[in-house]
Amino acid sequence: MTTTLPPLRLGIAGLGTVGIGVVKIVQQHADLLAARSGRAVQITAVSARSKGKDRGAPLDGYAWEDDPVALAKRDDVDVFVEVMGGSEGPAKDATEAAIAAGKDVVTANKALLAIHGHSLALAAETAGRVIRFEAAVAGGIPVVKSLTEGLAGNAMGRVMGVMNGTCNYILTQMEATGQGYEALFAEADKLGYLEADPNLDVGGIDAGHKLALLASIAFGTQVDFDGVELEGIQRVSLDDITRAGEMGFKIKLLGVAQMSDRGLVQRMTPCLVPATSPLGRLQGGTNMVVLEGDSVEQIVLRGPGAGEGPTASAVMSDVMDIARGIRISTFGQPAKTLTSAPRAQASTVAPYYLRLHLTDKPGALAKVAAVLGDHGISIDRMRQIDHEGTSAPVIIVTHDTTRAALDEALAAFGTTGVVDDAPVALRIENV
Repeated sequence: MTTTLPPLRLGIAGLGTVGIGVVKIVQQHADLLAARSGRAVQITAVSARSKGKDRGAPLDGYAWEDDPVALAKRDDVDVFVEVMGGSEGPAKDATEAAIAAGKDVVTANKALLAIHGHSLALAAETAGRVIRFEAAVAGGIPVVKSLTEGLAGNAMGRVMGVMNGTCNYILTQMEATGQGYEALFAEADKLGYLEADPNLDVGGIDAGHKLALLASIAFGTQVDFDGVELEGIQRVSLDDITRAGEMGFKIKLLGVAQMSDRGLVQRMTPCLVPATSPLGRLQGGTNMVVLEGDSVEQIVLRGPGAGEGPTASAVMSDVMDIARGIRISTFGQPAKTLTSAPRAQASTVAPYYLRLHLTDKPGALAKVAAVLGDHGISIDRMRQIDHEGTSAPVIIVTHDTTRAALDEALAAFGTTGVVDDAPVALRIENV
């Protein structure tokens, strides 16, 4: 006997790049979606700030709601698709309303989940609903599904990756063109690569949201965005990229999450990675996530991290799972079982790259070396770069040390009288 399931009805809140991408997929691939899920997938209602705007796809067949909360409560909506963005306001209110009204939620909103993910997951699971968010992390790369499903039998050791295409574009173009950060920042802005608040990109916040979500899934912990060590790429210079290249490294804004003896390590910072590694070879605006599990060892996922098609594709992967009856806890296990892990940002050891400007006078290098030695930091290599004027650029590569010890040494440099400006310190990551 054949059972015909009723259509899965979507309400889409937000008709920007991603929302319209979802509309186009549903309109263009209706037969394919039905064949693959066993039921029709339909849009019944939409919501956005402006009704009259031409968005490049017909919307006249859908009910319109000015208020996304009203959309979330409609009786003819089964799945609330939230692609508005923002950690507070309409996105949060409408998501909470959808859960309370018995709807499943699919979202691309990394900021909302990074701040409120645990409470929203608890509410959804209490109500017997699901929240899916493949599109919130790394665009079209199925990394959430990989962690919650494909690698569910692994104890995860480390999650790391380049998760902001704008930063990777700027850093790789600095090397390719010889232009400095400011020039490439302006170019990225002109190309439309930057968020309305550029610091979300270049300050590492956008990528930090993503890392916090992946860490929760990988290590069974409550989302802790405030525990992510954040540092942007603003102070990375062309000289840093050149010197790193001479040593066989590339500079990437790299996210790393791992569980140490002292707690959960989460950092989104510029790092040196081997130039021959998959992360080192990553060019342009592409994203890459590396997953390490005890059984599978290492998996590398690479693909587009943003854009209409890739992100809408990720939204639809979640919609299709719901249409098929696949129901998984938001972070891969029941929210009430997620632990609150201690923060341990500065406890893991690694070598570091340091760039300093020293007053060009006798004994300056010796004073710097003495400060490092006083803090238990040994020097692997040191090089003074040719210069003009009274300040000499110096590059130092340390042996393994903790960031805590290094920060103490950097603070102590100020007492030497020979260090001009704040030093740049970049971790060298073993990938």
